[in-house]
Amino acid sequence: MSARTDRTPLSRSFYDRPVLSVAPDLLGRTLVRRTDEGTIELRITEVEAYEGRLDPGSHAYRGRTPRNASMFGPPGHAYVYFIYGMWFSLNLVCGPEGTASGVLIRAGEITEGAELARKRRLSARNDKELAKGPARLATALDVTRVLDGTDLCGGPDDPLTVLTGTPTDPELVLSGPRTGVGGAGAHHPYRFWLAHEPTVSPYRAHAPRRRST
Repeated sequence: MSARTDRTPLSRSFYDRPVLSVAPDLLGRTLVRRTDEGTIELRITEVEAYEGRLDPGSHAYRGRTPRNASMFGPPGHAYVYFIYGMWFSLNLVCGPEGTASGVLIRAGEITEGAELARKRRLSARNDKELAKGPARLATALDVTRVLDGTDLCGGPDDPLTVLTGTPTDPELVLSGPRTGVGGAGAHHPYRFWLAHEPTVSPYRAHAPRRRST
């Protein structure tokens, strides 16, 4: 059975596991975004894992705040944050409630609703770029802070779900350092992606910001 034919949303128990187990297991699954304008389906091709208060690269490393509160909630919910004052990023909360771990959905292939995604991503040179990177993905899928805390395990009319499909062959999964993460978490191999997949975003090492003088 392919990821396109199994329309069952992933269960709560799928997300209620260590984030380093959940992250690579999301590759190849279908993320469904429903809006009043229409529905977009995306095959997940790249993710990053964040281990909450154990991970210096995580938003939850220094504890709970109003901004990251959804990360501390039950598994199987969305955590959406605003970055650099311009872009949104979509994360899926994992592990037992209170652990604040999550998976950043970095990139994917639009498999349904490409016409709607193109209207939102006018700068994309081709369909492979529609969701190539977390900000592009969020723009194509119309992901904003309104979706923060959304239950991913609901019914067929809910705004955001991930379909069960079938697991990806582990031999097709690659891993390496996360993009743009510095400090103690810079070299953790917590980024996972599908081999030979053109929608995967390019890796960029952390570049410290220069202070203006």
